[in-house]
Amino acid sequence: MGVNRSGYYKWRQRQGKMNRYERDRVELTRLLQAAHEKHPSHGYHRLAHDVFLKTGWVFSHNLAHKCCKAAGIRSKARKGRYKRPGEESILFPNQVRGHWNAAAPLQLVVSDMTTLKVGTTYWEWTILLDTFNNEILAHSVTSQRGSNKPYYHCLEQLKNMMDKREEQTSQVVFHTDQGAVYSSRAFCQAHHDYNILRSMSRGGTPTDNPIIEALNGWMKEERYLDFDLAHTNDVPALLDDYVHFFNRHRPAAALSYKSPLQYRTEQGFP
Repeated sequence: MGVNRSGYYKWRQRQGKMNRYERDRVELTRLLQAAHEKHPSHGYHRLAHDVFLKTGWVFSHNLAHKCCKAAGIRSKARKGRYKRPGEESILFPNQVRGHWNAAAPLQLVVSDMTTLKVGTTYWEWTILLDTFNNEILAHSVTSQRGSNKPYYHCLEQLKNMMDKREEQTSQVVFHTDQGAVYSSRAFCQAHHDYNILRSMSRGGTPTDNPIIEALNGWMKEERYLDFDLAHTNDVPALLDDYVHFFNRHRPAAALSYKSPLQYRTEQGFP
């Protein structure tokens, strides 16, 4: 039949055996399952970190997610839902208390939403800012009043940046006001797998978040006067252009008249 006898017997011997990749997936799934039994509230990000701390095994979160999904490993933490009027808020103490001196990127980030009027439409613009160099890390805008999507978009961008960091154990302080979305159970649930320490301003006290409050003031003037926001037909595109200008080209007095990206690079951070 044209089949080499020795090759045939080697093929027979391999039947039922797993290759190295398959063996690794089985072993990783076993370790994730053991971590899940010890910490049933953890999602796959934290389970992967638990396995790394225990074994030193370096693997991607994507592989951990695939293993958990295939094995039916899911966090047993109760899922939150969007906070409606009258529902319980989750409030956090002010962890910053005036100490805004971040020594490196992604140590202390702040977020806020501001309203922009263009014609007869009110747009809600949410930004995420790194206090180390006042860089806008993420932003999102909507013309839907009260939509929570921009808040979650910025949060997802923060989580993506944390996933890409070499030092996965570093904590990020995330400071906001006590707005309905920031204090909702669903928003808190969305980042519970990450090493994020929440911090909030006191109610009705914008001075507890002075950096972003001050930036919002004069950034609004720039957008209207220098970028002619009031007459644009494409608000999202204009804001993309503004953020590119702000991060890469706008000199800031607080940064010795360097742009946020220039300052970060000169401080030795990629």
